[in-house]
Amino acid sequence: MSDRTPRLDTPRELRRKPLVRRPSYNDDTFGVFAESFARYMGTARFLMWMTGVVVVWIVWNILAPRDLRFDDYPFIFLTLALSLQASYAAPLILLAQNRQEARDRVIAEQDRQAASRAREDMEFLAREVASLRMAVGEVATRDFLRSELRSLLTDLEERADERGQTHQGDDAAEDAPT
Repeated sequence: MSDRTPRLDTPRELRRKPLVRRPSYNDDTFGVFAESFARYMGTARFLMWMTGVVVVWIVWNILAPRDLRFDDYPFIFLTLALSLQASYAAPLILLAQNRQEARDRVIAEQDRQAASRAREDMEFLAREVASLRMAVGEVATRDFLRSELRSLLTDLEERADERGQTHQGDDAAEDAPT
C-alpha cells in the first residue's frame, strides 16, 4: 500500500486544510518585543515624548490657521489615537507581565530547591559535628596528656631519687671497713 491510500484500521482525518494559511510567528521573539515595549512605556522618556506630542497636537489644532487644522476642539482624532495606543499597550504589558511571572516562578522554584539542598547540607553537617563531638569526648585532650605526663615525670623523679638514695647507701656500706 502506498502512503496516499488510507488504511482501513485508522480513522480518516476530518480536519480540512484552510484556504488561507495562518501567519506564523515566534512566541519568544514576540514576547521579547512586548517586554522591551512595556519597559520603554514605563520610562520618564516615554511620558515626556507622549506629553510633548499631546501638547503640540493641542496647540497646533488651536493656534494654527483654520485650513491647516486637522483635529478641531473636541480633539476626537487625538482621543482615537490615544485609545488605539492604549488598546495595543495593555495586551503587550500583560504579555510582558505574564513572561515575568513565568520567570519569577522558575526562579522561585530554583530558590526552593537551593534552600532544600542547603537545609540538607546543614543537617548533614550538624550530624557530622555531633559525631565529631562524641568522638572528641573519648579522645584525650592536650591538657589531659600534659597532666598525665607531668605525673609520670614526678613518679619517675621520685623513683630515681629513691634509687639514688639506696645506691648511695649501698656505696657507703661497701666503703665501710669490716
